[in-house]
Amino acid sequence: MKKFELLAASAIALLYAVPALAQETPAPATTAQDEADATDSDDIIVTATKREQTLQDVPISVAVTSAATIEKAQIRDLIDLQSVVPSLKVAQFNAAGQTNFIIRGFGNGNGNDGIESSVGVFIDGVYRSRSASALDDLPEIERVEVLRGPQSTLFGKNVSAGAISIVTKRPSFDWGGKAEISVGNYSQMQTKATITGPISDSLAFRVSGSLNERDGYFKNLTTGTGVNDRHRWSVRGDILFEPSSDFSIRVIADYNLIKEICCGVTSVFNGPATINGIKNLGFAVSDTTKVFDRNVIFNTDPYNRVLGKGISGQVDWNFGFAKLTSITAYRNQINQSDQDIDFTAADIANNKTSNNAKTFTQEFRLASTGDGPLSWLVGGFYQDEKLDTGRDIRFGKDARAFVNVLSGGLITGLESLQAAVGTPGIVPGSTYFAAGQGIADNYKMKQRSYSLFGQADFKVTDRLTLTGGIAYMNDRKAVVSNVVMNDKFSALNLENVPSLGFVPYGLLPVSLRQVLGAKGYVPGATAPVNLFGASLGASLPNCLAQVPTTGCLTVPTAPNSPAFSNPFALNALQFFYANTANHGPVNYPNANESGIFEGDKVTFAARAAYDLDFVNVYVSYSTGWKASAINLSSDSRPPLNGVGRGAAPEEVTVYEAGAKAKFRGGYLNVAVFKQSIKGFQSNAFTGLGYSLVNAGKESVRGFEVDAAYSPVSALALTGAVTYLDPKYDSFTGAACVNYDTVRCPVNPATGLRPSFRDLSGQRPAGIPTWTFSTSATLSHDLTDDIGAYLRGEYNYTSKFQLTETTPPNLSTYGQNTVNASLGFQSKANQLELMFWVRNLTKDNYLISTFPTVAQDGSYSGYPNQPRTYGATLRKSF
Repeated sequence: MKKFELLAASAIALLYAVPALAQETPAPATTAQDEADATDSDDIIVTATKREQTLQDVPISVAVTSAATIEKAQIRDLIDLQSVVPSLKVAQFNAAGQTNFIIRGFGNGNGNDGIESSVGVFIDGVYRSRSASALDDLPEIERVEVLRGPQSTLFGKNVSAGAISIVTKRPSFDWGGKAEISVGNYSQMQTKATITGPISDSLAFRVSGSLNERDGYFKNLTTGTGVNDRHRWSVRGDILFEPSSDFSIRVIADYNLIKEICCGVTSVFNGPATINGIKNLGFAVSDTTKVFDRNVIFNTDPYNRVLGKGISGQVDWNFGFAKLTSITAYRNQINQSDQDIDFTAADIANNKTSNNAKTFTQEFRLASTGDGPLSWLVGGFYQDEKLDTGRDIRFGKDARAFVNVLSGGLITGLESLQAAVGTPGIVPGSTYFAAGQGIADNYKMKQRSYSLFGQADFKVTDRLTLTGGIAYMNDRKAVVSNVVMNDKFSALNLENVPSLGFVPYGLLPVSLRQVLGAKGYVPGATAPVNLFGASLGASLPNCLAQVPTTGCLTVPTAPNSPAFSNPFALNALQFFYANTANHGPVNYPNANESGIFEGDKVTFAARAAYDLDFVNVYVSYSTGWKASAINLSSDSRPPLNGVGRGAAPEEVTVYEAGAKAKFRGGYLNVAVFKQSIKGFQSNAFTGLGYSLVNAGKESVRGFEVDAAYSPVSALALTGAVTYLDPKYDSFTGAACVNYDTVRCPVNPATGLRPSFRDLSGQRPAGIPTWTFSTSATLSHDLTDDIGAYLRGEYNYTSKFQLTETTPPNLSTYGQNTVNASLGFQSKANQLELMFWVRNLTKDNYLISTFPTVAQDGSYSGYPNQPRTYGATLRKSF
C-alpha cells in the first residue's frame, strides 16, 4: 500500500508541477473532437512504404490507430491493440514472454526461442526480434500501423504475415508534456509521464516513464496468491539534433522491466491421469465446472522476469535529390520464468526457463525526393544476434507417487526385479522419478541475416501509378546444443532391459504370470527382457477373455488388454526421448550435423494503383519469405525423413485488390485477398513438448473493411470487419493427438501413437471466420471551457476451434466484448478526467487450450481477462 501511496503522490505532484515549465508556450489539449477529425483519411499519415503518404494514397492494406484512440480506448499494450484492429490477434500464454502475434490467421513464434515471429514488430524503425521485447506498456505514441500481408520487399526481416510499426512522438523544440495517473479495480495503479523541450536551438529532448501495478485477477487456491498481476516499469530518453531541415540525428535509449506472477491456467477437462493419478492421491485439482471463476491450483506460484534495454540512432540527411536514412540499434532482452507445469497442487514437475538475446541491427535506405513521375527507394538491412537459451524441467517430490499410481505399482515392481539380480544403482522405491531428476536443455545460437531491397513507383499518368519492388534476403544460424538428461526411467530401453533376463520366470509375481498365461504367452526359463516394453505384445496373441460386446474382458491385475498388446508396458511414462533409438539426446554439432542452418530468397512485389478522385483502387501481387525455424528444446531430433532439428523456410504469396474511398466526413477502405504459405512452420504443443514441422501449404481467402464516418461534428463512428476462409491445402505432418483415435491409434508394438496425422483439406484451428470491431464517440461542449465525450466499443469474433491439439468441444469459443469510456476535458487547464471499463458485459472465453503436461487425456486453458474498470486523470501542458 505504501508503494501505491508514494506512486500516487509522485504523479499528483507532477501533474501540478509541470505547468510551471510551460507557462509561456502552452500546448493544445487533446480535445474530444480529435477522434472525429481522424475520420478524414487525408489527415492520417503513414510510413507503411518507408516514406510518408496519406492512408488513402498508400496502395496496401494497413490499419492505423491514432494516439487519441489509444487513450480513449484504454489501450495499454499490443495485447489491447487487437480490440481495435480485427485482423490482428495477440495471445499471451503460460509466461509473460510467450506471446504470439497473428495477422490474417498467420503467425507463430511462441514457446520456442528458435522460432521467429511471422509478424515483425518495429518501434521507431527498429526491429524487435523477440515477441517479449514488444510487450512493454506503449510509450508516448503518435500512431500504430498494422500492415497486413507480407512486407518482405521493404521490411525484409520476418514479416511474411505482416508487420506492426509503432511510431512514437519525436522531441519537440517547444516545451510540453503530459502526465497521467490511472486507478482501477484489482488495486490497479498506473502512472505515465513525458516531458519534452529544447536544450538549444538545434537540440531537443523527450523523457518518458511509466509504472504499472495491479493485483492478479486469478487466485492460486494452494498459496492464496494472486496470479496474472502487473508489475512493470519503463523509462525512455529521446534526443533530437536538428541543425537544419535537411539533417537530423535522433538517439533513443530505453529500459523496461517486468516482474510478474504470470500466467493463469485452469483445467477444462480432467482425464484419468489427473483423477486417478493426482486427485485420488489427495491433491487438489481444478474444478472444470468453474473454469471462469479464475481460480488456479499450482503447488508454487509462477514467476516471470522480462528485462529489455536498448539504444538506437537514426540519421536523416536530405541531399536534395534523395534522402538518406540510417538506423543503428543494439538491444539486450532477458526473459526468465519458473513455473509449476502440471497445474495441480501436487509437486510433479517444474520448469525453469531463461534466455538472453543480444541483437545488433543496421538499416540504410536512400529515397528519392523529386516531384517527377519516378520515385524510388533502395536500402539494406543487417542483423547480428547472439542467443543463449535453456529450460530445466525437474520432477517434484510427488512425481514418484503419481507415476506409481498410473502404472499400478509396476514402477516399483521393475525396480524390485532389477535389484533382485544385483543391478547396480537400483534401489526399490527411489530409483526412478526421484525428485530432481529431469532434463536440462541449453542452446547457443548465433544468427546473421541481411537483406537488400528496392522499390520504384512510376506515374504513367496523373491517375495511374505502377509499383515494382524486389528484395534479396539471406539468413544463417549456427546452433550448439548441450542437452543433459538425468531422468533414469526415460533413459531405459524398455524393449531390452538386460537384467530382467537373469530373473527366473518362476520368481515373477503370480498375478503377473497369470495374466501373461491368459494372453497366450509361452514362458521361457527367465523373464522376458521386454517384460515392461510394448514389443512384448507380439508374443501375447490372445485376449484375457472374449465377450461378444466388449471384446476383451479384464482381470483385476491388468487393464483392458486386447490381443497383441502388453498390459504391463510402461512406454507411455517415458516423458523424454521415448521415440528415439538411444533414449537420450544427440547433441550437435557432431560428425553428421554441422549445426548450420542457412538459406536465401528473392521476393517480389508488383502493384498498379488508379486514382478515380473519390476512390483509389489497386491490385497487387507480392511474395514473402521467413527463414528456417530451429527447435531449441529436447523435442529436437537428428534429421530423419524430413523431420528433425527444425522447420524449413516459409514462402508466402498474396494476390490482393483494394479500393479506398474518401468522402465528406469519412472514408471506406476494402481489400480482398488470397494468401498462401508454402511450408508454414507449425509449432503445436502436444502435452510433452512441441512438434515443429512444415505444413505443405496453408492458404486463406478473405476480405477486410475499414471505415470511419462523422455525420456531424459531435459524432465519430468507426467500423472494421475481417472475413477469413482458411484451409490446409496439404499438411501430412500435423502432430498426433489423444482424441483423434482414428488417425492416431496407439501402436501395440510400441505403446505410442504415431508422430503425425494428415490434416490436408481441413480448416486450420486458431482462425475465426468473422472478426468485427466498431466504435462510436459522442462529444459535446458543456461550457466554453469544458467538453465531454462518451465512447463505446464492441468487438465480435465468431466461434472457432482454438487449437488442433485439443478436442473441438473443449476449445471452441467466440468473443463478444464491450468497452466504454466517459471523459471530461478542460481546454483552459488542459486537463482530462476519464472513466473507463473494459469487458463491460463480463464476456468469458478461453484464449487458448492445450493438452495438460504429462497427463494424457487431460486439457487446460487460459481464461480471458475479466471486467476491469477505473479512472484516469491526464494533464497536458
